[in-house]
Amino acid sequence: MCRTARPRNSRRWKAASVSSDDTQLISPSPDEGHCAEMTMVCLADFEEYAKQHLSKTTWDYYAAGADECCTRDDNLLAYKRIRLRPRILRDVSVSDTRTTVLGTEISFPAGIAPTAFHCLAWHEGELATARATEAVKTCYITSTYSTCSVEEICAAAPNGYHWFELYLCRDRKLSEQIVHRVEALGYKALVLTVDVPYTGKRRDDIRNRFKLPSHLRVKSFDGMFQQQAGSQEEYGTPANTLDPSISWKDVCWLQSLTQLPIIIKGILTKEDAELAIEHGVQGIIVSNHGGRQLDGGPATIDCLPEIVDTVQGRVEVYMDGGIRTGSDVLKAIALGARCVFIGRPAIWGLTYKGEEGVREVLQILHDEFRLSMTLSGCRNVAEINRNLIQFSRL
Repeated sequence: MCRTARPRNSRRWKAASVSSDDTQLISPSPDEGHCAEMTMVCLADFEEYAKQHLSKTTWDYYAAGADECCTRDDNLLAYKRIRLRPRILRDVSVSDTRTTVLGTEISFPAGIAPTAFHCLAWHEGELATARATEAVKTCYITSTYSTCSVEEICAAAPNGYHWFELYLCRDRKLSEQIVHRVEALGYKALVLTVDVPYTGKRRDDIRNRFKLPSHLRVKSFDGMFQQQAGSQEEYGTPANTLDPSISWKDVCWLQSLTQLPIIIKGILTKEDAELAIEHGVQGIIVSNHGGRQLDGGPATIDCLPEIVDTVQGRVEVYMDGGIRTGSDVLKAIALGARCVFIGRPAIWGLTYKGEEGVREVLQILHDEFRLSMTLSGCRNVAEINRNLIQFSRL
């Protein structure tokens, strides 16, 4: 099993609902109990912990945006420009946060977005993430760039609700093999990432000469490459593995391979949303890849209403990017998202305490969502709509 990054300092934090003596490799030893403790109250607390405890190269990899990071930062700032219009005297003594995605019930409308290399943050990597989402009863999108295999992930969380994020390779046989593997394992949908014909310029990764440590590998591609010694590598795979010629015809090709629903991740315009529907997809994830691809593009929450209006309920619309609080989830659902997905906060939870840390992140987000929902006068997800939203001039 892979090792976690070494802590950068000795500060000891704990989550309110987690036993303080339940330590792992990333935590200081129990005899350091005299160190200052801090209760995890919000997702920003996990972010600070991860920044303090991950190596600089690993932190920079997760935190990176493309170029000047304008889009990454605007993903967060855009939520500040949206205000809520709460209704009162609505009897919210009983509330229900459950919803469905592709017909499957989840505990609340937030899941885990596909993020790479979880073993950089915690020694159990994606296994811990899968177990946490299984326990919380929500959706986990496994990345092509996982450091645990899809077989290991399914074995760790056999009752979990899993989708698989697919990048298309120049060698289509590699992608075809992966599709057949995940379908046989019981994955419930394919999430085709379409915004990476080339990797965005992530300056910190270039400065740090980021490379996956030798004890880790991209398990989806195990045994598929015969890489020559000294050949160039990009994010754990041989350079030029991904296919920049990907086009709408590849959606049809995927549909010929599998019965799984196909969801397109990386749509930001109404034109592409309409094309996605014309090509028979079952869902759209409004995403700018966490601001890691095209810098200067719009924040995802700003794109959401246009795409929802175009889709008109013909397929489900989801989104990721910038979700940090339960009120952020509420705003996205009010603007028409069926569900949101979080990326970096899941990594922060892993860094904190593996499976328990991810569960804590999801539980805090769930509790904040329920509170924001009820304080806005909504008793269930079906009552959330655009009447709750007011755009600020900030």
